Order: sequence, then structure tokens, then C-alpha cells
Amino acid sequence: MLALNENDACKLPLGRSHVPIEETVMLTAEMTTLITNHTAGMVATIRDDGLPAVSPKATFVVLDKNRIAFGNIRSSGTVANIRKRPAVEVCFIDVLARKAVRVVGEAVHISKARAEPDLVRAFEPTFGDYIRRMAGFVVITLSGAELILSPAYDSGITEAELRRINLDKLNNMHGPDRERRN
Repeated sequence: MLALNENDACKLPLGRSHVPIEETVMLTAEMTTLITNHTAGMVATIRDDGLPAVSPKATFVVLDKNRIAFGNIRSSGTVANIRKRPAVEVCFIDVLARKAVRVVGEAVHISKARAEPDLVRAFEPTFGDYIRRMAGFVVITLSGAELILSPAYDSGITEAELRRINLDKLNNMHGPDRERRN
């Protein structure tokens, strides 16, 4: 894989991929919607001892069909791992529909001071209130993306049915009557 550093990444326009991906669109419209609606992704990196480290990051944005990014808010361990070993995997889950998007790619951290204005602007609509707390941004250039469906779909159940069933479960777990039940 091509190793990127902060100086390379912060100079690239948002509409271009850091690493040529042979004009392949990594994120489909359905994947983009899931990530946009469920911005918390579980980011897997590799620690110094070779073990995986998984950390939730809840400020993801889709930059284009081949790149996503999250804001660095208290992400020192994740950023340290990325600086040494940029390979990452991220999973986004729609718990009601029981669908997920799993992406793999190469990440680079860009300090806020070195970030291009277009990168900062990508966070403004959804995370504008958090930008002042972000030390920088982690941009992930995708080398793979996969939509994962629950085996429940194999039995013929529809997405609408799964949403209703899972919403009922959540409401029963966290609904207003919960305190009276415990």
C-alpha cells in the first residue's frame, strides 16, 4: 500500500481519492446513506503489540465514494496506531434494519491547522458544534467496502418488519415503563 503522510493528504482536493482505486466506486448509495445516518463507526487499528484495538468514533462523514473521515476528539490511541500502521477497518451498524457497512482502507491524520478548508467544511453541517474540540481529522481512503445483511433477511423477513421488531425490543428495554419493571 502507498504510505501517505499528513503533508500529502492535506493537499488533495476532496473530490479525488488519495490512492487511485481504478475508478471503482467503493461506496454505493445504500452504503453512503447508512454511514450518513449512523455516523458512529467502530474503528479497528493495530496496536504496537500486534493486537487489534477497536474504538468508537461518532463523527464520521462521507467525503466521496472512496473516502470517509472522522474528527479527532480524544483519539490519541487511535491516531498513534494510525501513524505507525495506517491500515484500518471500520464497521457502521443500523441496529434496527440489521444492516452494516464494513470498510477497509488506509488512514492518515491531518491536524486542524493543516486541514484544507473543504475538509473542515465537510464536518460543519452535522458536527459544526464539535469542530472547535477536534484536534484534527482522520481521512480514510477505502480499498474495500461491503454491505452486510443479517441472516434474518434469508428467511424472507423484510426490512420494515425487522425495523418494527427491533424498535419494539429497544422500546421494551429503554421505554418509560423500564424503571417500574426493575
